[in-house]
Amino acid sequence: MTERLSALARGMTGSEILRIAAEVREMLAQGKTLCNLTVGDYAPAQFPVPERLARDIARYVEGGQTNYPPSNGLPELRKAVVAFYREWLGLDIPLEGVVIAAGGRPIIYAAYRTLLDPRDRVVYPVPSWSNEYYAQICGATAVEVPCGADARFLPTARSLEPHLRDASLLVLNSPTNPAGTLFTAQQLGDICDLVLAENAHRPKGARPLFLLFDQMYWMLTFAGAKHVNPVALRPEMAKYTISLDGISKSFAATGLRVGWGVGPPDVIGAMANLLTHVGAWAPRPEQLATADLLGATDDIRAYHTKMLPALEERLRLLADGIGALKRDGFPVDSTPPGGAIYLSAQFALQGKRTPAGVRLETNEEIRGYLLHAAGLAAVPFQAFGAREETGWFRLSVGAVSPAQIRALLPRLREALAALG
Repeated sequence: MTERLSALARGMTGSEILRIAAEVREMLAQGKTLCNLTVGDYAPAQFPVPERLARDIARYVEGGQTNYPPSNGLPELRKAVVAFYREWLGLDIPLEGVVIAAGGRPIIYAAYRTLLDPRDRVVYPVPSWSNEYYAQICGATAVEVPCGADARFLPTARSLEPHLRDASLLVLNSPTNPAGTLFTAQQLGDICDLVLAENAHRPKGARPLFLLFDQMYWMLTFAGAKHVNPVALRPEMAKYTISLDGISKSFAATGLRVGWGVGPPDVIGAMANLLTHVGAWAPRPEQLATADLLGATDDIRAYHTKMLPALEERLRLLADGIGALKRDGFPVDSTPPGGAIYLSAQFALQGKRTPAGVRLETNEEIRGYLLHAAGLAAVPFQAFGAREETGWFRLSVGAVSPAQIRALLPRLREALAALG
């Protein structure tokens, strides 16, 4: 019998995160009491978009700005990104080095497609977000670098060095999804030095090693943590770095779909050409409103004056609650909140038996038990490429209130105490 689908389609699986989220939505629709810490999204009731952004989108729609934008983005927004990075990150980017797209995903896809041929090597840490899928789509050779809790789930120069020879692409993310941790200047600088040394080692005319740097969460940092950028640390990295960013996370605007890629003009131009055939354009009204927002420094600061403490409160409630359980002898742990909207939490329940007599062995079994016994909806690190069943999960706080977290903690304690 002839196969109806391509080999890629037959081998591709859907997002594990979205599968879990669908299960959670069904339970919520049935009236179950849950604390939904799954999808990396925001509940508008908890975190609305900036008022200026919402107002300006409506104004531009009413003003008739509803036709196609240029395929590489409106000049107004591309210029605004250049000015925004100069003011906030101290970076001077040529206008030709900016492309606009419908969020960060098209930028990642375009970078993979532009920089990788089949069987080219792409190096990335695990856990990390969706790299295994993009590598599969491109037919690239995925080189996973496992990162554990001792390294805050971040790769180091030492862990990456053996894998960069002859690689085509290194993918990094900071602050990270799923771990909520971020690089220090020393850590990222050491990795940049490796990339520069590898490129200096390559013969003239050889394709370079590029860095795809996901900084979608860079404006969301806590407890004195400071975001660092490869090009700001090592200006010579500008030839090799493609950064991706957007309004989705820093402005709780996940559904408005405005993102951008920044990098060497020759690479960005090729990415823009590829995206013309994908049609992944951000809508014109949202682009114009985003351009206005990026230039409104006072409005941005005022918005984050409210948003950042609210996110940190939720993360700390979870971290403190898990810390209290750990002190009381339960096999749980977490990383200190550093950035993004995520907390890494460990529920090392392998070998425990549920009240029904079921022995827990895998993260998926632990996830199911916590969901049904405690109403804790979380995503195991297996959804981010991790292979080991160590009980680590991503907890995402953008869609819950502090009251929901406080209500969760006694249920969680009870569910843990019920295990034998």
